[in-house]
Amino acid sequence: MPCETYWKNWIMNLVVKICGITNPDDALRCAETGADALGFIFYEGSPRWISPESAERIIGHLPPSVTPVGVFVNESRPTIERMIRETGIRVIQLSGDETPDDCKGYSVKVWKAFRFRHGENVERARDYALDAALLDGFRSDKFGGTGTPADQTAAIAMKNIHRVVLAGGLNPSNISDAVRTVSPFAVDINSGIESEAGKKDPSKIAALFNALKEFRT
Repeated sequence: MPCETYWKNWIMNLVVKICGITNPDDALRCAETGADALGFIFYEGSPRWISPESAERIIGHLPPSVTPVGVFVNESRPTIERMIRETGIRVIQLSGDETPDDCKGYSVKVWKAFRFRHGENVERARDYALDAALLDGFRSDKFGGTGTPADQTAAIAMKNIHRVVLAGGLNPSNISDAVRTVSPFAVDINSGIESEAGKKDPSKIAALFNALKEFRT
């Protein structure tokens, strides 16, 4: 298969996750516009934190084609397992300092977030058994949702180890170039389509999916 054809076939299967969902209107708007997955942040240190009860109500009204993702930071296994049972999340995203053992043994798919400094070696990710690795922007004081771009060189190198979800500072104006450069399995967008923390902007949502239409079937 020619290289150009292979690249086009791969990129046309791009998965889009919208993270930081806090209310039903945003969830349904993102789902209707084309989101494949929605992220619900259960880390109380985030301005986009959502209670398990609220997440369960929203997830209960999502179409089956949209995958609910629970985002956790250094949470205990019993708590995560309880949230899986109670909320209906079908993927967990571990966005803290979790070890390889912390990522094993769940009944749902596991994504692990990595925040590499520029030029940092990605080889430690080989110790993790994952469904995907999420590459986020690095800030020493926060675990994500900062709008800081991920190291795209690290993201490309990570593709030799895991499927890559590209995150960090993505928005309607830069996402096309980022997808062309990295060719990830998925993209994760949060602050780049917000009017304020935890509130998605309808015009930015529309602009995002318009920018991505050439990459999706």
